[in-house]
Amino acid sequence: MAAAPVWSVDPRTGKQREQVAVEATAQEVDSVVRAAHGTRAALADRTVRTAFLRTAADRLEAAREQLVEVADAETALGPVRLTGELARTCYQLRAFADIVEEGAFLDVVINHPDDTATPPVPDLRRYKVPLGVVAVYSASNFPFAFSVVGGDTASALAAGNPVVVKSHPDHPGLSELVAKVVRRAAAEHGIPVEVLGLVHGFEAGVELIKHPLIAAAGFTGSIRGGRALFDAAAARPVPIPFHGELGSLNPVVVTEAAAAERAEAIGTGLAGSMTLGVGQFCVKPGLVLVPSGAAGDGLVKSLTDAVSDTDAGVLLDHRMRDNFLAGVAERAQLPEVETPVTPGAGGEHTVSAGFLTVPAGRLADEGAYDLLLEECFGPVTVVARYDDDDQARSVLSRLPGNLTATVHLSTQEAAGEGRGAEILAELTPLAGRVLVNGWPTGVAVAPAQHHGGPYPATTSTSTSVGGTAIERWLRPVAYQNTPEALLPPELRDDNPLGLPRRFNNHLER
Repeated sequence: MAAAPVWSVDPRTGKQREQVAVEATAQEVDSVVRAAHGTRAALADRTVRTAFLRTAADRLEAAREQLVEVADAETALGPVRLTGELARTCYQLRAFADIVEEGAFLDVVINHPDDTATPPVPDLRRYKVPLGVVAVYSASNFPFAFSVVGGDTASALAAGNPVVVKSHPDHPGLSELVAKVVRRAAAEHGIPVEVLGLVHGFEAGVELIKHPLIAAAGFTGSIRGGRALFDAAAARPVPIPFHGELGSLNPVVVTEAAAAERAEAIGTGLAGSMTLGVGQFCVKPGLVLVPSGAAGDGLVKSLTDAVSDTDAGVLLDHRMRDNFLAGVAERAQLPEVETPVTPGAGGEHTVSAGFLTVPAGRLADEGAYDLLLEECFGPVTVVARYDDDDQARSVLSRLPGNLTATVHLSTQEAAGEGRGAEILAELTPLAGRVLVNGWPTGVAVAPAQHHGGPYPATTSTSTSVGGTAIERWLRPVAYQNTPEALLPPELRDDNPLGLPRRFNNHLER
C-alpha cells in the first residue's frame, strides 16, 4: 500500500494547496529515531551546542519572509502575528544558548569526604546529563513557538538531546521548511542533520512514543490526544517522562469592588483577551466570575459592546470550526444560559466571537452544567454571575487544574484591604501562573516564567516556557569516591570549565 500523502491545506478556503510529504511508516519512524540517537555525541560539547542554537535563530530570521508566507497560508494567523511569533522563537533559542553557555543548569554539587558527619559523607559529585532522544508533538495554534523548533525542541537541544518531531497536520509545509533551516544550522557546526528528525502522520506519532530509544516526550494539544500519549508512555516496558500540556479553562475572578471601579476597562480587556488569535490561545480566559448587580451589569455591557465590534475570523482548520460550532450550540441550549453576543458561524469558513452568561449557582453542583467548566477552543467565554463570595468560592472549588488563574481587584484591594490575599490563596492551588489585574494571554519568555499547572493543564509539574524548561530533559547522576582523573571535567575540583557550582556547601559563581 502506498504511503498516504500529507497535504498543505488553506484554512481560509478548505482547499488543498500542495502535497508536501507522505506519512511515515513504522519502519521510517524507527530509522529516523535511530539516526537521531546516533547524533548524541555531537551535542556533548556545550560550546558547539551554544553556537548551533544561535545560528539556528540567525538562519530562521534570515528566512523570515518565506517562513511567514507559508505559515500564513497554512494557518490564517496573519503576517503580523506570525512575524512576532517567529521573533519570539528566535529569542527563545538565543535565551537557551545563554543558559547553556553559563552552565548553571547542570546543577553541579561537590561534597568532599566528611568523617565527622552522621552518617559519614563520602566524596560525592553530582550533576545532570541528557536523557536521550526526545519526541516532540507540535501544536496547531503556535506554528513557530510550539512546533518544530518551539520551546520543547529548543530546550531539549539545549540540554544536549537529539529531537524527533511529529509535525502537526495543520502546517506540514512550514514544518518541513523550519526543519531544513535548523538542519542547515546544525551542519554549519559539524552536527549531523539527523539531530532534528521530522515525521508526519497519526500512526507515526503512535509509533514514536513507543520507540525504545525515545527517552522522553513533550506535547501540546488536546486532553484526549495528550492523555492517550501519556498512557502509552507509562505503559511502555520502560516508562518515560511525558510532559504534556493538555487543556485549560483559565478562570478569572472579578471582585465587586473592581467591577464598580472600572467595569468598562475590565470588559474591554476581557474581550481583547478572549478573542485574541480568534480565541485559539491555550491561556484564553474561558470562565469569568462576575458579580451580580449593577457593577457586574456594567462590565457585561462593556464586554457586549467590545465583542460585538470584533470581526469574524478563520480557525486553524475546519475540524476545529465544526467542534467550535457544536460546542457553543450545546452550551447555549442549557436552561438559564443566555447569549448577549451569540458565538457561531461568521461565514462559510469563519466564526464569530461571542459569550455566554449563566448564574454561578448552576455551576456549583455536578450535572449538565459541567460542560461550561470545560475548555471550548475558539472565541467564546462563559461569564458566571455570582451573588456572594461563598458562591464564587463554590465554583472555584469545582475547577480542575489550569495554566493560569486571574483576579481583578480594586485599588484598595490591591493595596491589601479586603479579600485580595484570600482570593490569591484560593487561586494558587488551581494554576501554575496567577495574575492580578491583567489578562493571561501572552506568555513572556523569561527565567521566572512558569507555563504549566495541575492536571489536566499539564501532566507534570514542569514548565514548557522559560529557562527552567530545560530541566525536563535532564537527569541527575552522582559519582562517589571516583578518582579525579576519571571524573568528567564538570565535576573536577579545579573546575576547568568555569561552571557555577556548590562546592562543599558554598555557592561559587
